[in-house]
Amino acid sequence: MLDRRWMSLLVALAVLGGGSLVAGCGGDNGGGGGGGSIALLLPESKTARYESADRPGFEKRVKQLCSDCEIIYSNAEQDPAKQQQQAEAALTKGVKVMVLDAVDAASAGAIVTKAKQKNVPVVSYDRLITNADIDYYISYDNVRVGELQGETLSKKLKEMGKAKGPIPMINGAPTDNNAKLFKQGATSKFQAAGVKIAKQFDTPDWSPDKAQTEMDQAITSLGKNGFVGVYAANDGTAGGAIAAMKGAGVDPKTKPTTGQDAELAAVQRIVVGEQYMTVYKDVGVSEAPKAAEIAVALAKGDKPKSGLVNEQVDNGKKKVPSVILQPTAVTKENINDTIVKDKFLTASQICTGRYASGCKDAGIQ
Repeated sequence: MLDRRWMSLLVALAVLGGGSLVAGCGGDNGGGGGGGSIALLLPESKTARYESADRPGFEKRVKQLCSDCEIIYSNAEQDPAKQQQQAEAALTKGVKVMVLDAVDAASAGAIVTKAKQKNVPVVSYDRLITNADIDYYISYDNVRVGELQGETLSKKLKEMGKAKGPIPMINGAPTDNNAKLFKQGATSKFQAAGVKIAKQFDTPDWSPDKAQTEMDQAITSLGKNGFVGVYAANDGTAGGAIAAMKGAGVDPKTKPTTGQDAELAAVQRIVVGEQYMTVYKDVGVSEAPKAAEIAVALAKGDKPKSGLVNEQVDNGKKKVPSVILQPTAVTKENINDTIVKDKFLTASQICTGRYASGCKDAGIQ
């Protein structure tokens, strides 16, 4: 049996150990801890950015701010029911905050309701969750994304002497509120420029395969020479549309095609002229890290740092404190000054094999 002197020593050591543990938690830099667990729920993996940029960017910043924060990560693979199950599982595990990129912006309200019942704040990430009591929203100016696509393609068609089109529009998923905003922005610019929309599709799940089928239908309906360019809402749908053109014997270099997300495959297509443009959103170095800053602050019971929130966005339920970031249109001419300069992609990643000569022409280094 231990005498009182040893008991006192053990108690003192325990107190010192506890004190050092507390000292290691807190602060916003240097790997402070004390934040508990954070749920990151992403919608799908067909769009490359989620696994290649959003997730690693978020996880890296969380660990910088809170070394002992646990990240509970799930990807719903475009299944709203699966995402709800993942959210419920995270809540059961006792997460302190939920960062949710919704598969279905409308039905995600049920997830928000369950989170609020457990007093778990919800950050609506990238896609606005509508008509729900979310705490914060972070995304890009999504109407502006569409405007950049519409402006850039309209200008190119005018340079080609085909300012009036016509073009097909391969839009995004009807369940994604962002897709509606991209379409809104692009359509406004096409109308202003007088570009005729000959066919229009909403692409379930943002699926490149479905986009390819839609483009096949457009080519069948319009003919190989019945369109002069293609609006594709993101790089995945652009890839599907370009595959359809190639399959039909249409040279995509003669049909400028839009995109979004600056995926590696898309940037390589731009380098060789098969895709005309993309919209660059520096998700891994801006959007995801800023979402992590919000999440860590909330997990610690604090508010996000002053100046981070720059807008109030109405989601149909309330004015949501929001961080709205600005996108950039990218063509072959400015890949080096944007995507490569920011190290979003490196020249060595882009300029492999058959893309090397195109990189040289574009001054990518």
